[in-house]
Amino acid sequence: MLQNISLFSELSEQELKDLEIHAIIRSYPRNSMIIYEGDNSEALFVVVSGRVKVFLSDEKGKEIVLNNHGPGEYFGELALFDDSPRSASVITLEKSKLAMISNTEFKACLRSNPEVAMQVIRGLIMRLRNATENVRSLALLDVYGRVARVLLQLAQEEDGKLVIREKLTQQDIADRVGSSREMVSRIIKDLKAGGYIQLDNHCITLKEKLPHAW
Repeated sequence: MLQNISLFSELSEQELKDLEIHAIIRSYPRNSMIIYEGDNSEALFVVVSGRVKVFLSDEKGKEIVLNNHGPGEYFGELALFDDSPRSASVITLEKSKLAMISNTEFKACLRSNPEVAMQVIRGLIMRLRNATENVRSLALLDVYGRVARVLLQLAQEEDGKLVIREKLTQQDIADRVGSSREMVSRIIKDLKAGGYIQLDNHCITLKEKLPHAW
């Protein structure tokens, strides 16, 4: 199971088996809370199948989405380095299967496999860079620019076109950019009317360079 996860690509077959022995595999239905912000940090989670959302929320239920993770990605790695409570909540976006590896077992893996430790460090650096860009976006871009930036981040090239196949609601986008659904709805309509994007059965194709993206 773990052999297809990039984080563990440097492990030998025996090391993978040893780690899998201690991994707890669980299946979760859609909208299952995996982690609550403030929980004790006890394990690293690897997404075997499905998708999860990492987010922050306030007492009124307003959310800001930090990230989405799919198969092969992981979350909860901060627990490996300190005993502080969880800094964000995680919920499944669809039926998902997760592997949970305890801090004790994973730290033992890191000690004997420096390359895995380097993979974790590279992942932390990448997420720190993304967080910096998100702060820059919130501080320097208007909502129009933040929506354009999110669309560009999510798009993947297919046959020379930038396409977003992830099913996104306007509320999903609003949660990512820290705005209201109504504002995002108006921006999406403007982008469509201007010929910048094409909507087709929940698929978004970016047809032109998006204005105010950077």
